[in-house]
Amino acid sequence: MSRKKQEEREEDAFVGIGRVEPRSITDEMKTSYLDYAMSVIVSRALPDIRDGLKPVHRRILYAMWDNFSMRHQLVDGQGNFGSMDGDSAAAMRYTECKLMPIAEELLMDIEKDTVDFYPNYDGSQKEPRPLPGKVPNFLINGTLGIAVGMATNVPPHNLTEVCDAIAYLIDHSDASIDDLMECVKGPDFPTGGLIYNTEDIKQAYATGRGGIVMRARAEIEEDKGKHRIVVFEIPYQVNKATLIEKIAELVRDKKIETISGLRDESNKDGVRIVIELKKDAYPQKVLNQLYKLTSLQTKFHVNMLALVDGIQPRVLTLKMVLEEHIKHRKIVIRRRTEYELAKAKDRAHILEGLVKALDHIDVIIKLIRASMDRNDARERLMEKFSFSERQANAILDMRLHQLANLERKKIEDELKELRALIAELEAILASEKKLMAIIKADLAMLSEKYADARRTEIVPHAIGEFSQEDLIAKEEVVIMLTRDGYIKRVPPDTFKSQGRGGKGVIGLTTKEEDTVEEILTANTHSQLLFFTTKGRVFQLPAYEVPVSSRTAKGQAVVNFLSLHPNEKVSAIVSMADVKKEKYFVMVTLQGVIKRVEISAFQNVRSSGLIALTLKGEDRLAWVRSSSGKDDMMLVSSHGQAIRFQETDIRAMGRTAAGVRGMRLKESDIIVGMEIIRREEEKSQPHYLLVVTEYGSGKRTNTKEYKVQKRGGSGIKTANVTKKTGTIVSARVVPKDFSDESVKGDLVMMSSKGQVIRLPLKSVNVLKRATQGVRLMRFKETDDTIASVTLV
Repeated sequence: MSRKKQEEREEDAFVGIGRVEPRSITDEMKTSYLDYAMSVIVSRALPDIRDGLKPVHRRILYAMWDNFSMRHQLVDGQGNFGSMDGDSAAAMRYTECKLMPIAEELLMDIEKDTVDFYPNYDGSQKEPRPLPGKVPNFLINGTLGIAVGMATNVPPHNLTEVCDAIAYLIDHSDASIDDLMECVKGPDFPTGGLIYNTEDIKQAYATGRGGIVMRARAEIEEDKGKHRIVVFEIPYQVNKATLIEKIAELVRDKKIETISGLRDESNKDGVRIVIELKKDAYPQKVLNQLYKLTSLQTKFHVNMLALVDGIQPRVLTLKMVLEEHIKHRKIVIRRRTEYELAKAKDRAHILEGLVKALDHIDVIIKLIRASMDRNDARERLMEKFSFSERQANAILDMRLHQLANLERKKIEDELKELRALIAELEAILASEKKLMAIIKADLAMLSEKYADARRTEIVPHAIGEFSQEDLIAKEEVVIMLTRDGYIKRVPPDTFKSQGRGGKGVIGLTTKEEDTVEEILTANTHSQLLFFTTKGRVFQLPAYEVPVSSRTAKGQAVVNFLSLHPNEKVSAIVSMADVKKEKYFVMVTLQGVIKRVEISAFQNVRSSGLIALTLKGEDRLAWVRSSSGKDDMMLVSSHGQAIRFQETDIRAMGRTAAGVRGMRLKESDIIVGMEIIRREEEKSQPHYLLVVTEYGSGKRTNTKEYKVQKRGGSGIKTANVTKKTGTIVSARVVPKDFSDESVKGDLVMMSSKGQVIRLPLKSVNVLKRATQGVRLMRFKETDDTIASVTLV
């Protein structure tokens, strides 16, 4: 064959017969991909908003449909259909299934021309698109689908809540999302659990998109001094086996070190995952760690995307979903009514012919017998009695003995019922209100027949991201701060109580000549305010204070607070202790006092805030909280004390300088500042506890101190001598510690680190102008009291 002829033949084969068309591969890829994408979107991955089903789901239900199957749910499976552990289902030869009663509601009236039927993929059969869908399946079962360039993820809901919302929307077409959420509280997952934050739920319903936090339902149980965490319900779509493996991995990697055992006790009755904890574990902390590090807490990403009118993908709000269901049901009920009306009219037409035939039964029978054939009989009946062809055929379809035995009353009664039915059906078609009433009646029936209790609990507030505080054990601690700025926290039982006059124990290893100046009992979750000698304030969570042993010196506080040179912490206040108070009262060494609202310190910057403007070389030394109706007590190192009303001090701004609280002599300074609760003082004795430089102390009833005007020199509160030394600390004890049922200890630390803890009830109650008794004996002769605190 010549080359020319071969080329001609190839050209003919390529374009001549019209089956092959040369085309750009770019254009072909674009067109083919768009066709594929539309096929996936419309015919595979996305549900139809009208019945909530993807095409494959609809085919299965329709293929299994019959008019006598009455059970429950969509499909009732028998055999291994998989599990929450991710196990795959058994091969199809080992499983079988049937429709459940609620699936029957999806298919109800399909035989009454309520929906359109279209050819299947190969044209061999016809299938419905969509189903009649009496059940609002899109919401109650939810769905998950990934199409091309889009995806849908709809959470399941409670049937009763959805039915109530649809009924409400029928009566209130202008209903808002808030109105509808009075009915639909939120998703209701089959696995139960908890969901958080109604604002997130509202966002998802109002926009069709959003994230809802899901959390497992767990309880903390105690047995023989140890705790265990028991998980009863896990979040929706979480694989239980994977979850357990993740917990085990965290234990192996020592990310959670307080878990001693893990077992799965789940059975056919439900989930039960048991997490055994070590004896020293803090169970809530462990549970919070599990929430943060495992799928015991996860988020459901809502994307309510569906096909509207069977072809248009749209993201729908809750209201739009309910409106689409109402619109679909209106069409279905109207088509069903039209079908039933046509059937009723057809039957009534036949019955009217039979009634007329009964009036001439003998003539009709004679006419039929005399006719040559069926066509002749039909024509003669139509001509003589004006029967329609349909009526004539109905008469001819009856045997002669049936025709002769027709019962007039039975036919007339049936005709009467049909005429009433026709009138009712026509009224439905003519009235939107009647049509809506049918939809509401269907919803009420569904709610009554298939209702069950909500499984998922909704917690209104948000939980947000886990903070460090969520993972820290909540426990009481003692915060200790030294004069040279070293800080640490220790358990409150570090220092055991001793008798008065004891030698104590070594409580802190300090640098040479360093002493403890501040001891505070707080909770690890408390926010601590650090007031400095230069009148500034900083904030720090208690759990960020480093844990140290009883004898360790701790860490430098400058590692945690941005202090200036020569600036020291003079007072520490736990915000947890002042929640019910209104003011902070501040006192300097030179007797200046200031009152400021606590709310001014709610948000303290990391760089600190000005708490008090100081003059000259004065230093801020005390900060106490008050109610605004208390008395102030100031005590000087030379043994003077003054008591005056808090109202003598006007409330000032945060940066104000303050006013004179007590007039001091040369070389005298304030060593103690306390607040006396007048109402408490009326009901029980209050005592001023003073401790001197060389370990003496006493308690004196506060009623011995009369109320004076602010700014005076005060009255004598202790007989200061060379033996006692000057006063180094003064505190008001707000209870009568002579009562055996009342607990309270005094912790004193010497300048050389010696510590003693003794019951306050052991400190003698003496008159105002006395020396006191020995409270602490020093191991070294040149030692002195450096700090005093109450625990």
